[in-house]
Amino acid sequence: MRLEQLFAPPNGAEDNAWPAGRSPARILDSLSEAVIVLDGDDQITFLNEAAADLLGASLNNAFGKPLSDFVEPEPQLNQVMVSVRATRQSYTLRDLMFHVREKPGDGRAVDCHVTALDTDSDGPLMLEIQDNTRLERINRENALMVQHDVTRAIMRQLAHEIRNPLGGIRGAAQLLARRMAEESLVEYTRVIIREADRLTALLATMLGPGTPVRRESRNVHELLQHVLRLVAAESPDGIAIRTDYDPSLPRLKLDRDMLIQVFLNLARNAIQAMGTDGVLVMRTRVLNSFTIGGVRHRLVASIEFEDDGRGVPAELGENIFFPLVTSSDSGSGLGLPLAQELVNRHGGLIEFDSRPGRTVFQILLPIDL
Repeated sequence: MRLEQLFAPPNGAEDNAWPAGRSPARILDSLSEAVIVLDGDDQITFLNEAAADLLGASLNNAFGKPLSDFVEPEPQLNQVMVSVRATRQSYTLRDLMFHVREKPGDGRAVDCHVTALDTDSDGPLMLEIQDNTRLERINRENALMVQHDVTRAIMRQLAHEIRNPLGGIRGAAQLLARRMAEESLVEYTRVIIREADRLTALLATMLGPGTPVRRESRNVHELLQHVLRLVAAESPDGIAIRTDYDPSLPRLKLDRDMLIQVFLNLARNAIQAMGTDGVLVMRTRVLNSFTIGGVRHRLVASIEFEDDGRGVPAELGENIFFPLVTSSDSGSGLGLPLAQELVNRHGGLIEFDSRPGRTVFQILLPIDL
């Protein structure tokens, strides 16, 4: 099929009009696979939203530019493109390493299906790219959400089993204190009461807030700036905090207090990991055609906290969002599970990638326009 036929309007349509939502471009934008159309000179003539996200460039910026401006040269792909044009036989490359210039160091394993759109030997090609790295991320997210749901159910049951005996112990200690005449013995009952209260508060923190999410339209950057001022005031002099905000990020419907708590937890963890000196970067981006926990969203807000500290110990990596898991002697191990719970209640997810010298915690939130 010729490219102009692919994008031609239906028979009888006037003014190149398509029924609402049924134009080829809209249909291709709904795909999770990246679709790139190249002309005979390998210049980009079309990108769907998934391809724009993969290349880190919009169609307006990429139109008319060679693919090599955005992707590192890949001899195997170039050979296949020449062969497909010559034979007009489609071909699929498996586990091709795709290196996007906009994202250095972020090589992705992809399956790339190359199709000729014309009978000419120098005609246009369509590349359909399945990001296997993205599929692995989706599978990891699904496992993370299942893990979180199971953990939450266990903790709720455990809290119920512990809370009742704690209430009995506290009440018995109060009655005992009233019957004791000797002050030194009364102090022991006060210790029991204080510890019972501490454990009750700990259980409440593990369960997360019981209040419903109060969604209001908010500017995420204003919340981040509020958190920046708070953590800057309590950080060592050697800690630098930088921002890298995407001005195109729209307002989000979220609970202000809950998200500030999440941002504070992640920022303080990053500063603690760096010690007395380092750089914390707070970054925002808009992601197109992104999947969170098996649900695909047209637009997703990405909010990142990146530090150059010691990193998350490898042995904690799989369990970092479990309650009471911490690499810090002074930490409770409840900050990250609570942050994950609060983000989950907004339909989002927290992911992380860590190695010594670079740790990134990424908050993903659906954008409802």
